[in-house]
Amino acid sequence: MEFTLNGESRAFTADPDLNVLTYLREVAGLISPKDGCSGEGVCGCCTILVDGQARLSCRMKMKDLAGKSLTTAEGLSARERDVFADAFVVKGGVQCGFCTPGIVMKAKAMLDKNPSPTREEIAGGLSGNICRCTGYKKVIDSIECAAEALREHKAVAMPQGTGRVGTRHGKYTGREAVLGDRVFVGDMKEPGMIYGALRFSDHPRARVLRIDVSEAQALPGVIRVLTAQDVPGKRQMGSITMDWPVLVAEGETTCFVGDVLATVAAETEEIARAAAAKVKVEYEVLRPVTDPFEALQPGADQVHPLFPGNVLHRAAVKVGDAEAALAGSAFITRHRFTTQRVEHAFLEPEATLALPWAKDGQPGVKVYSCSQGVYEDRHQLAQLLGLPKALVNVVQVQNGGGFGGKEDITTQSHAALLAWLTGRPALVRLSRQESLCMHTKRHPIVMDYAVGCDKDGRLTGLVATMHSDSGAYSSVGLAVIERAVSHSAAAYFVPNVRVNGTAVVTNNAPCGAFRGFGVNQSNFAFESCLDELCKLGGFDRWQFRWDNALTEGRTFATGQVLKAGVGVRKCLEALKDRFYAATCAGLASGIKNTGIGCGLPDFSHAKVVIKAEDRVELHHGWCEMGQGNYTMGVQTLVEETGFAPEIIEVIVETNEEAEAGMTTGSRGTSLLANSVIAACRELKQDLASGLSLKDLVGREYRGSWICDWTVPPGKPPKPGYDVITHYSFGFAAQLVELDETGKITRITAAHDAGRIMNPTLYEGQIEGSLHMGLGYALTEEFPYRDGRPVSLRMADLGLIKAKDMPPMEIIGIEVPDAVGPYGAKGVGEIGLVPTAGAVANALCQFDGIRRTTLPLKDLRLLGRKPKA
Repeated sequence: MEFTLNGESRAFTADPDLNVLTYLREVAGLISPKDGCSGEGVCGCCTILVDGQARLSCRMKMKDLAGKSLTTAEGLSARERDVFADAFVVKGGVQCGFCTPGIVMKAKAMLDKNPSPTREEIAGGLSGNICRCTGYKKVIDSIECAAEALREHKAVAMPQGTGRVGTRHGKYTGREAVLGDRVFVGDMKEPGMIYGALRFSDHPRARVLRIDVSEAQALPGVIRVLTAQDVPGKRQMGSITMDWPVLVAEGETTCFVGDVLATVAAETEEIARAAAAKVKVEYEVLRPVTDPFEALQPGADQVHPLFPGNVLHRAAVKVGDAEAALAGSAFITRHRFTTQRVEHAFLEPEATLALPWAKDGQPGVKVYSCSQGVYEDRHQLAQLLGLPKALVNVVQVQNGGGFGGKEDITTQSHAALLAWLTGRPALVRLSRQESLCMHTKRHPIVMDYAVGCDKDGRLTGLVATMHSDSGAYSSVGLAVIERAVSHSAAAYFVPNVRVNGTAVVTNNAPCGAFRGFGVNQSNFAFESCLDELCKLGGFDRWQFRWDNALTEGRTFATGQVLKAGVGVRKCLEALKDRFYAATCAGLASGIKNTGIGCGLPDFSHAKVVIKAEDRVELHHGWCEMGQGNYTMGVQTLVEETGFAPEIIEVIVETNEEAEAGMTTGSRGTSLLANSVIAACRELKQDLASGLSLKDLVGREYRGSWICDWTVPPGKPPKPGYDVITHYSFGFAAQLVELDETGKITRITAAHDAGRIMNPTLYEGQIEGSLHMGLGYALTEEFPYRDGRPVSLRMADLGLIKAKDMPPMEIIGIEVPDAVGPYGAKGVGEIGLVPTAGAVANALCQFDGIRRTTLPLKDLRLLGRKPKA
């Protein structure tokens, strides 16, 4: 069979049923077509052109290609590659970049047919492509820009900025990502590389009686099959508590269906997966514990031996006398709010490459990780392998989205074990279905709220009880319930607060970090209560919020007095005119901590190395998952030194000892930039003395920034400090407008970033957050039944497509933070904190019905007709 690939004739004589995507990636060696859905045909990451038509390569067989012409991003003309790369970088249409080459190929097919498409036509044409990062607005902007350049035979106008803080500097390695040239972990290959596959548990809760690997081991091409007894060091992993076994041993009890019982290494991925299916397991099947309220009952079965009574953690806040305040309130609203489990749906499934490595003659491993914290990876992998940390070198590979879902160890441990025990490079990558099954989810939380105000509309008291289903293992469930409790009064001053939260262990999926970290849930509840109080007392909804909003000198729900940088009123003021002009609208404000806080240290170390007069390395420990951390590091270094941004290379590798914690808590920009500023102090002195970069070649400069003065909610302050649960906060207000049919016509979001470090990246973060927040409010959920996912299809996740996204307007607010770099605050999570509350309030304004359960599932808001 003959066909043409990127202008070259090809002959194919192998299996006619071979998947085209597999051929392109594994035989032809092309990496721009990505596998985001494992053949389901819903993500669009594998889009190519076949005779000029956009096709999903994961849904085609080689026998379909006879006589046809295939084009991937690698095969576009040089001009097309320049135009698309420049347009997507300038307009901000690329964030993590995993989906972008597929979108570029879809755009190429669209523009060949229609060189002047409308925005609506572009959005409709992207219905087969998922982007989890951007909210699609900047993707459409980018395609419009590319269309104009191609149509009018001109170059894309590039910004003439310096790269300093505050400029629209292009995303670091953005061009490479747009064209599919930037390598993700799953694209990597090493000579002699073997492939790993995992054997998962068949039951959410079952005692493992026997694991028989003999049939799997006998399969030709299998190198080794690992079980728990092969682990040389500590077998349990964990972000806070080491409770999650890499491999469940015989005699132990599984805790969820994502538990792994065996790891297979083979010469090919196909053989490894076939062998994993041949691992035989005998069980004593036990009844799973799936309801968090039943799990707390006396006599309930114990899910995990480390958590008596199935309680992972209890968090509490008590300020004043909330019960007495409610008793004396003129108006009180009481509701039970229920939020759902949600999948992160990052486009790049987890993958890790590990290979034998040595340092100073001592054997170790080198690990290429797509996680959100390589120094945490190193810490846990060293314990797993029984090695000193110095012999585990973890390299951060820019990943294809994370949103919190890549904080916990998944494939890293299995790849490291295989490389260490076989002495060969090992790649372990999950299918989409395995990813959905294995990694953590957003916490479902049941919240009982009672909120009161006086006759003048001043909030008086809050009493709330929260129960989160934290699933089978701890992950960061402790921190999530603490954030939900600490942010229980949202962005408002309530003088009397009593809130208790319990994180419950069940046999459902472990729940961990997810953009918002428990704050989205409590914000939805509190903002809904505010509208109910306004209805009871006849209060103006905007004025009520402005009157009660946090300001300098007022206390956060934990009792922390906010002293500077409180921008919630500025955000509300930015929406005031539009609120009063709208015929039907929902309003909500939000607050979100920057940094972990709550008694845990926030720290960052940075290192600047002068390698040559035209090459400077910036080393740090933060993950790049599309949000722009690497770009923030570059812009900060440029701001401090005046270096040209193009000479700066960003490297995140633990062997360089520029440690940071997990990339979480909206703290990347804040901590990274502060540590880069510190690293530049001595460098600036050397430059000011007249030394040139050529003179400084070989020198390195280190800097650190550490916050260690916070305390957990409800705990006394550290000596010399007031009660401080978080060192910084971001603020927001959002307005959701509806037309006469109930369709959302616009979302306006005013967000206080303290200092907008890069307007394009700032807008992209908020727009992407609004897309995710709208899905959270309306359509997204990942239900479990009897301890098992109801569906492992990506199509069933409820992700909102480009054509369904309403117009968005982002209003930048800058109220400087006291300790943030140049006054900056975190914006990665705050973007979706108010969204569900604003949407629910808009819908209640439309039809008068107060809904207290997410997702709302009212598709009128997206312009769709209700199902009969």
